[in-house]
Amino acid sequence: MSKIGEKSIQIPKSIQVDISQNSVKVKGKEGEISHTLPEVLKVQKEGEALMVKRSNNEKKTKSLHGLFRELLSNAVKGVESPWEKKLEVVGTGFNVKLQGEDLVFKVGFSHPVTFKKVSGTKFKVEGNNKVLVSGIDKQLVGQVAYQIKMLKKPDAYKGKGIRYLGEKIRIKPGKKAKTVTAGATPV
Repeated sequence: MSKIGEKSIQIPKSIQVDISQNSVKVKGKEGEISHTLPEVLKVQKEGEALMVKRSNNEKKTKSLHGLFRELLSNAVKGVESPWEKKLEVVGTGFNVKLQGEDLVFKVGFSHPVTFKKVSGTKFKVEGNNKVLVSGIDKQLVGQVAYQIKMLKKPDAYKGKGIRYLGEKIRIKPGKKAKTVTAGATPV
């Protein structure tokens, strides 16, 4: 039995939910998200909560039940207050600027790298090395943040590059100087 799928989704008063056949539209102050559910799932509004019901107990249906319940829950949270991911640019001379709605990175290449704005997301630059990606769709925000991170992955030896704020990078030790040279006696 899907434990997550059985939970109800609480709907704040500021959010409107429209259910029509297999489509659910969630509208709030930040925007609007719609999801189309598979035929085996139904959504019911019970007072101030949404319940996702399934028609059978097959393994695939149980998986979809939990997935779509969580997608609807994320949509309700996202239209109330946007999802955010923070990234930081680490390295000497590495920085980021907001140019119009696009991000321009200087991350050790011979040229600046421009990351175009993706519809459904907003960028904000704090200082010259922190980027905030926000939007109402949790999956889209995470995907865009990952694509920004992949412009310059953190280096394994010095940790230079783009990483999530607070992410721990395992730094490899560099080459060690030999303590004893050939033919010499240790002191």
